[in-house]
Amino acid sequence: MNKAEKIAFTISKLQELYPEIPVPLDHKDPYTLLIAVLMSAQSTDVRVNKITPLLFAKADNPYDMVKLSVEEIREIIKPVGLSPMKAKGIHGLSRILIDKHNGIVPQELEYLEELPAVGHKTASVVVSQAFGIPAFPVDTHIHRLLYRWGFTNGKNVVQTEKDAKRLFPRELWNDLHLQIIWYGREYSPARGWDMEKDIITKTIGRKTVLNEYYKNKKTRF
Repeated sequence: MNKAEKIAFTISKLQELYPEIPVPLDHKDPYTLLIAVLMSAQSTDVRVNKITPLLFAKADNPYDMVKLSVEEIREIIKPVGLSPMKAKGIHGLSRILIDKHNGIVPQELEYLEELPAVGHKTASVVVSQAFGIPAFPVDTHIHRLLYRWGFTNGKNVVQTEKDAKRLFPRELWNDLHLQIIWYGREYSPARGWDMEKDIITKTIGRKTVLNEYYKNKKTRF
């Protein structure tokens, strides 16, 4: 298969497996999504989805959030990890949304990236999932899979995002980034990886990755 055929195969397989795409983080509007994505850094979506209802019961908009102290926010979100930094970020960005944006989450990446504790990936998730603007947020699953599939050299997430945007049609970005995340979790994890279940990597994967996998498998048995 040439690269174009590999890309077409990958898209087709992902669309077949995930015709309906669940959104990993529970939210009801751009603000609650922004807070949930911020909280998900170095945590799991499952854990975040257990904690956000507790936080949003007290404050699900920036005006109510700034009424809480940073310490009160930290106490609620402690189970997701990195709570001191995240609590400070949540309180700080809520204040900026009120002061600079009339309490409304902006749609522009550059304004989102100006908010405390909001990096490029978080901003990309928000514009993609909350506003439907094409973006390709790269998390660890996407970074790992695009390298395994030979679509990027995998040196860093910045390069992986550039390669993804260059290779995949813009109108598919928002769906594809979620489909790849789900595929990575189900079929191509970092640990406990079973190539027999991972049809995409098995079919189009980078030769060095496949060789390494089978070499390690032989060593284990």
